[in-house]
Amino acid sequence: MGLRTFVFVVVLLGFVLSFLEFCNGGITSSFVRSVNYSLDMPLDADVFRVPPGYNAPQQVHITQGDHVGKGVIITWITPDEPGSSTVIYWAENSDLKNYATGTVLKYKYFDYTSGYIHHCTITDLEFDTKYYYEIGTGNATRHFQFVTPPEVGPDVPYTFGLIGDLGQTYDSNRTLTHYELNPTKGHTVLFVGDLSYADDYPFHDNNRWDTWERFIERNAAYQPWIWTAGNHEIDFAPALGEPIPFKPFSYRFHVPYRASGSTSPFWYSIKRASAYVIVMSSYSAFGKYTPQYKWLKNEFPKVNRTETPWLIIIMHCPMYNSYVHHFMEGETMRVMYEKWFVEYKVDAVFAGHVHAYERSERVSNIRYNIVNGLCMPISDQSAPVYITIGDGGNLEGLATSMTEPQPSYSAFREASFGHGILDIKNRTHAYFGWHRNQDGYAVEADSLWLLNRFWKQSERASS
Repeated sequence: MGLRTFVFVVVLLGFVLSFLEFCNGGITSSFVRSVNYSLDMPLDADVFRVPPGYNAPQQVHITQGDHVGKGVIITWITPDEPGSSTVIYWAENSDLKNYATGTVLKYKYFDYTSGYIHHCTITDLEFDTKYYYEIGTGNATRHFQFVTPPEVGPDVPYTFGLIGDLGQTYDSNRTLTHYELNPTKGHTVLFVGDLSYADDYPFHDNNRWDTWERFIERNAAYQPWIWTAGNHEIDFAPALGEPIPFKPFSYRFHVPYRASGSTSPFWYSIKRASAYVIVMSSYSAFGKYTPQYKWLKNEFPKVNRTETPWLIIIMHCPMYNSYVHHFMEGETMRVMYEKWFVEYKVDAVFAGHVHAYERSERVSNIRYNIVNGLCMPISDQSAPVYITIGDGGNLEGLATSMTEPQPSYSAFREASFGHGILDIKNRTHAYFGWHRNQDGYAVEADSLWLLNRFWKQSERASS
């Protein structure tokens, strides 16, 4: 063998080995699930029923109302007239009833006119306390309850549910039921976008917002859902005379964005127990000098990991995705912000958009620039785990086509509907499990122990 041939063989072998290292990924599940598209539940299904009584409050849901968890925003709709905007609330084991009055909004979208949308913010609640609340009047009065989180602290255990791309199909109902009956009870849902899919119906039928909100009320009226806007919330339809993006979503879902210094409800942050949750908007401007960019640049340094050790990001479009559907759509945001995720040692990034499940290895691709050719992700223990959980069960069905071979950044992927549970134990350990709808309520189809990025590094430094 001549020298030139030998050099060629060595170079070729090195290329092949590096290719295999990049392309040989983790597990692609062999689980066989139904390939049928999701079917919408009929409009007369029990989950869509209107509560009895004239002008009875409906579509009740709550979310966090301040930055630290001592506030709650309660939202409901009265269909016939404004009625009362007052919430009566009281703590368990207390006879003292408190009153708070909210605002009333209404909107039109094409040929649809909404009911009267009430938003009432309650503040200065006690931590770790059960509260009862009452809305409506007379025979149409309705009662609900919620529990505030424990006081913010580094070793406070807390459990989040993860749901995305839900819709209002039979599979959607199975997902929500599975979450409700999971023996590891979630206290708050981190919802990663794409709610009702109203824009998938003729003329963006906003009646489908009403049915969806009545569907989720059985859970969302009792525990906070932290909202992320997805592409199906844009509702941009100039041909219908609707040129304002996010119009129905903005009227129906209020969030405490001002409490974190944000100028928009589409990006904001909250503290809850030992977690600091940052909500990002995949469908708002996020380039350099934009409002979202400026806010995030100031937000990351504010996170005190000795107070809230778990830094979690939720967004809609995934940055790492090995499915054919929506492949590389998150690349521009990844290029923009991944370096901050690594610098500030984000623990996990949850996204939706792809109607399937996927979990990544801890990787980053921040070495790359336009001239150095280092365009493949590498193992990076300062990087977050990226989890795609856009598998709630909507009418568009599952994303079953995957890129092959499975890339090295992909640890586990499966095209099934389900939900996730993030169970934070203390400042150093949290446990994530993914539950597919076809399994028993306690079965985990995929799971992972998360070691906190900040405290893991701190322990290494001290030792």
